[in-house]
Amino acid sequence: MPVSIRSATPADVPTILQFIHDLATYEKMDHEVEATEESLQQTLFGPRPFAECVLAFLDDQVGGFAIYFHNFSTFLAKPGLYLEDLYVKPEFRGEGLGQALITHVATLANQRHCGRMEWSVLDWNQSAIEFYESLGAERMEEWTTCRLSGPALARYL
Repeated sequence: MPVSIRSATPADVPTILQFIHDLATYEKMDHEVEATEESLQQTLFGPRPFAECVLAFLDDQVGGFAIYFHNFSTFLAKPGLYLEDLYVKPEFRGEGLGQALITHVATLANQRHCGRMEWSVLDWNQSAIEFYESLGAERMEEWTTCRLSGPALARYL
């Protein structure tokens, strides 16, 4: 049976949260997860959604997800699409779900006239890096990610 992709609904929040926990465990970052069903309901499906989510299915079983949101390129003067997270359950890997999710989000980026689509990958995740490069992605090694979070961000209240 072919892979199918559909937009997540509020009823999918428990599944989305489980995928977030599974991804965090895989990335050895499970101690950083603060997401709850309530916070996901608000940020994905509330009055002002901040991100979108799609689910990938194989044989009517959910096997993966992607969460993405719009950003903006001042150099291009166009919106961009940022892929925040992509995760496929281990038992579904190699079945085309990851490629279907990337293809779906890239198609949306084109339909929405985005100038680019970007995401980050951990430097130790060689299999993901090779997968992304096989799809035509370029590594932006000259860029370093900077982040304000927690107490450092709260200083600017």
